[in-house]
Amino acid sequence: MNTKKIAITVPKDLVMTIDLLSIESGVSRSKFITDILKEKISKDKNDKIKAAFDRVFSDETIAEEQLTTAREFESSGKEEGQEW
Repeated sequence: MNTKKIAITVPKDLVMTIDLLSIESGVSRSKFITDILKEKISKDKNDKIKAAFDRVFSDETIAEEQLTTAREFESSGKEEGQEW
């Protein structure tokens, strides 16, 4: 992995907590912080995607269209799928 060293300033008590948790996890401080940052960024990205979907599907016209389409597929009569 391509890495870059950075310097950040954090409160002493947070450093102590990070050190404790990284030791308990059996990883370096850098790996622990990197993993936490990756989790946070991934969660934020997923939250934004979910919010976008929620905005689209909160539109009653789109929601009704999706429901109608689902019902049409459900009533098509073929359990195993459509023959093309």
